[in-house]
Amino acid sequence: MTVELLLVDDDQSLCETLAAGLKKRGFHVTWRTSAADALRVLEEGDFDVVVTDLQMREMGGIELCERVAANRPDVPVVVFTGFGSLDSAVAAIRAGAYDFISKPVEVDALAISVDRAAKHRQLRQEVKRLRLEVERQPRSKELLGESPAMEAVQDLIGRVAQSEANVLVSGESGTGKELVARAIHHRSARLHGPFVAINCSAVPEPLLESELFGHSRGAFTDAKEAHPGLFVQAKGGTLFLDEIGDMPLGLQPKLLRVLQERLVRPLGAKAEVPVDVRIVTATNRDLESAIEEKRFREDLYYRINVIHIPLPPLRARGGDVLPLALHFVRRFAEQSHKSVKGFTKEVAEKLTAYAWPGNVRELQNSMERAVALARFEDLCVDDLPEKIRNYRFSHVLVAGNDPTELVSLEEVERRYILRVLDAVAGNKTAAARVLGLERKTLYRKLERYAAEPRRDGASGLPTK
Repeated sequence: MTVELLLVDDDQSLCETLAAGLKKRGFHVTWRTSAADALRVLEEGDFDVVVTDLQMREMGGIELCERVAANRPDVPVVVFTGFGSLDSAVAAIRAGAYDFISKPVEVDALAISVDRAAKHRQLRQEVKRLRLEVERQPRSKELLGESPAMEAVQDLIGRVAQSEANVLVSGESGTGKELVARAIHHRSARLHGPFVAINCSAVPEPLLESELFGHSRGAFTDAKEAHPGLFVQAKGGTLFLDEIGDMPLGLQPKLLRVLQERLVRPLGAKAEVPVDVRIVTATNRDLESAIEEKRFREDLYYRINVIHIPLPPLRARGGDVLPLALHFVRRFAEQSHKSVKGFTKEVAEKLTAYAWPGNVRELQNSMERAVALARFEDLCVDDLPEKIRNYRFSHVLVAGNDPTELVSLEEVERRYILRVLDAVAGNKTAAARVLGLERKTLYRKLERYAAEPRRDGASGLPTK
């Protein structure tokens, strides 16, 4: 990129000499012998850098710096002053100058300063552009939270959004996986294209195939008209396949081929149709375990899991519970025209103590219920669902003062493994990672626990 330079000095011969030297070094130079003329030129054209002498007749360099800083703050100014005139240099910097060069001016030194000033301007413009771009991109209203876990998710969303790579979002039910998919879409180059979503577990296999890939007229009994599938309907946008882990095994190779070839053949059609979509999938299942159990294709897993975004459960999001709760309270209060503004300290303690197995969806539902029942400006404990009011955190007993309560090391291990499994919502891969065990080792232990009765005669595994 050629740097556009405006040179200002009332010494015409110096202007000509410096302009010639700077042009040899790749700069495009326009020069003027008065500050007033320079300001008019600056209004009419775009320049990357202004270079000016401080000591000039009529309008001096200090005033010129101030005028440029006021009217064109995006254009850096480099000034040159008499040797040793430190006070003048300081005054110029205070007036808005980017840099100063001592006289007599060496062209090489001036070229280095101008190049640095031009790069500084370019960087500021890029930062401004990115800031405006971020401001234009809508953020999900419910994908809130400032915990380290959610900051990591937001950072990952921002980094992957501009790519075309397939994304797998994993997390427990109610954590907001579709909100993540929408955030990726809204921050991507496909922003103005459609966002199309389907829940793979909610549609029977024959209908799911038709919904995804489409069908031609007469393809089956009720196919009175041709139907474009979701891959075609989402052209230029994002296709979100929710609960991908529940996709029927018979459909998985067909989906894999579409992802590989970027072509789809509607049911009953002879020709394939090209597709142009970004694929985002989501699951609340342990796909690696499903692969081992032959319920999910490994090749499809690696095709959809180019980038993985694990969404943390609400219980792992630290201080996000109360801000989210307050957000939902105010939203439902506004919708129902009630004067509820917040909640009491006792309510806050109950909300933070609760484990939220249903995650953000359960929190939202609980706050909607509480606002509907509220009688005062602040929610009271009585407004909360009974399970939250009466919740008691469960601990794994590993020791006690009563010798009859002491258990064997094997029983301590069993209780802790089952507690970890419960904490990760039954995800065996996540549990094995927390426990530091191979998955096969964990499976063997769980099989043994299922076969061995506990002291109270119940099954060794927790009921879900």
